[in-house]
Amino acid sequence: MAGGTLFLVATPIGNLEDITLRAVRILKEVSLIAAEDTRRTKTLLARYEVRTPMASYQAYSEERKLEPLLARLQRGEDIALVTDGGTPGISDPGGALVRAAIAQGITIIPVPGPTAFVAALVASGLPCDRFTFAGFLPVKPGRRANKLAALAEEEATLIFYESPFRLEKTLRDLLAVLGDRRAAVARELTKMYEEIKRGKLSELMAWAEERKPKGEMVIVVEGRGVLRGD
Repeated sequence: MAGGTLFLVATPIGNLEDITLRAVRILKEVSLIAAEDTRRTKTLLARYEVRTPMASYQAYSEERKLEPLLARLQRGEDIALVTDGGTPGISDPGGALVRAAIAQGITIIPVPGPTAFVAALVASGLPCDRFTFAGFLPVKPGRRANKLAALAEEEATLIFYESPFRLEKTLRDLLAVLGDRRAAVARELTKMYEEIKRGKLSELMAWAEERKPKGEMVIVVEGRGVLRGD
């Protein structure tokens, strides 16, 4: 089926210099940019003199926005999907649009770039050869406990996203379920107040309780095999 192309364009997670030349070119050439937050994306586009029209594509309206975007793609228009920062579909809107586009035979082209959990992993000092990205843990206690129990036997390095408001609770839950493993908390990656704190989960919990750190967080925890020395 002939049609346009859906470009999944990774954008900076903080520092606006962390964008590829290809990403800038694609953003200038497409007919439309579907953005998670048009106000935040506007700052990036202004920096690189991108004047392409934008449309909002947020998580709460994802299903409602599918048909108009698919119709434009089917008419032969190229669309770039971007999030507030990072790679579309990684704990951000995008998955539903990608699946719908694939079902319609529309070409999907990823334009790689920044992803917060990869940056945190490689700077954590923990093994990078095998890892499990768990995203945000469930908020409801029962679902959260089940998720952590399922991850407790995972031998690969574990990676989580978390908000500053739940950081202390999450570190406490990780310690209770996983044991006092080596870990790292990376916050505000690539931004002015970037910080990577490494240590045992108990040490990181004490640090978080004392410092009350702010910003977007990535938690990296060693796997079960590392803890036991298997």
